[in-house]
Amino acid sequence: MRLVHLDLKGAAPRVSYLEQLFPLLSRLGANGILIEYEDMFPFKGELEVLKSPYAYSEEDIEWIQQLAELHKLEVVPLVQTFGHVEFILKHAKYQHLREVERFPNSFNPHAPDTLALLKSILSQVMEKHRRSSWIHIGADEVFHLGEGLDSKNWMNRNKADTGTMYLNHIREVLDFISTQNWGLRVLMWDDMLRKISVGALRAAPRAQPHSPPAAGQFITKYVESGFEAVWFASAFKGTTGPAQSWPPLSYHLKNQLSWLRVREAMPRYAPLHFQGIILTGWQRYDHYSVLCELLPVGIPSLAICLQTLVNGGFTEETRRKVLDVLGFQSMQLEQSTCEGRGAFPGAEIYHMVEQVNGHLKESIAKALEEESAIKGWFSPYHRKHQFGNPRNMESFGSKVLKLHEDWESFVHDLRARLESIYFPDTVEEWMEENVNPYLDPLRDLVRDYR
Repeated sequence: MRLVHLDLKGAAPRVSYLEQLFPLLSRLGANGILIEYEDMFPFKGELEVLKSPYAYSEEDIEWIQQLAELHKLEVVPLVQTFGHVEFILKHAKYQHLREVERFPNSFNPHAPDTLALLKSILSQVMEKHRRSSWIHIGADEVFHLGEGLDSKNWMNRNKADTGTMYLNHIREVLDFISTQNWGLRVLMWDDMLRKISVGALRAAPRAQPHSPPAAGQFITKYVESGFEAVWFASAFKGTTGPAQSWPPLSYHLKNQLSWLRVREAMPRYAPLHFQGIILTGWQRYDHYSVLCELLPVGIPSLAICLQTLVNGGFTEETRRKVLDVLGFQSMQLEQSTCEGRGAFPGAEIYHMVEQVNGHLKESIAKALEEESAIKGWFSPYHRKHQFGNPRNMESFGSKVLKLHEDWESFVHDLRARLESIYFPDTVEEWMEENVNPYLDPLRDLVRDYR
């Protein structure tokens, strides 16, 4: 299985964009999608407080699954059940369920309401995914586990460690899922399992873990612990920096090639078998961090990664297929660039973000910092006290006004493109983070000049 991760905890695309995206994913070799809904799920009743104002509707969730089915994509919902639950624990209503009161990252597994809340969340998500064979319970990066008073008391009382406590909570989650009689198989990230002993894992119930690229030692451990299957988790974007806006193509390609080498070695780990790979595409590092690379900007990287996995390497045939499907003439992996118009959903945004990254900051800095007339006759002091010599101001005015007009026109078009794919909160955030810090100084100068 080759699942593409749609991380909706930031820049969740409109369903109309998914209508265009799913055929492309299928054509590139994906056969499933892992959907991390977070606050984009249409929670009801007591859970309604968790919903984003732009959350998908129940009809949207149904349509997404029909679209996926149409394009032969298995849908795997992801529900975080331990760590990365800021979207839940930020609310006053659920603050009492934090492991450490100051931090909204992780559940306190000993609070009676924690499991009750999780059962309610899982029930609503599973109910809307009757077609799914799999569910992913997250369970990664449970920060501060064991630091809360309840956890310290529990470990003292039971002469146990955080690993045992972690597995106890996971067991309760898995037991609940199994009692629903929907036959769901469970996936989880494996970073917390890596620190737990073989003996403890052997006694634990089974989910299928994802293993990291330096995987040999962990795969051996999972064999000894009695696991039957393992998944890999690579990435096509969202892993090279919390504020990264452009994916490094060669970096992500090398990640897939590393995984292919691990896959080739899997026969030596029998009876443990390789079940599939998830190409993660994180949209935020967590609920509170800024946006990483937008999905349309990550599509060339995703295409390269998927086709490399399909073909068992990055061959000339792989390169040709990627260029053909995406409508590009050429690509420069080391420079992370693709040449040509592009014919994939969001190609215009891909090119416009490239312009923002490559020229916006540089062109404005050049105009404002290298123009001696601005430095000499239109300094912050002149602007503050509103005086200047028109003769000197006119020497730079037309140039600055033209630069401002060109960029404002460009940004107006970019905003319209973004609004066709994203909800208003995403558009505003992306502009605030990536455009305004550079364009605002030019706007201010033009305002003062006028």
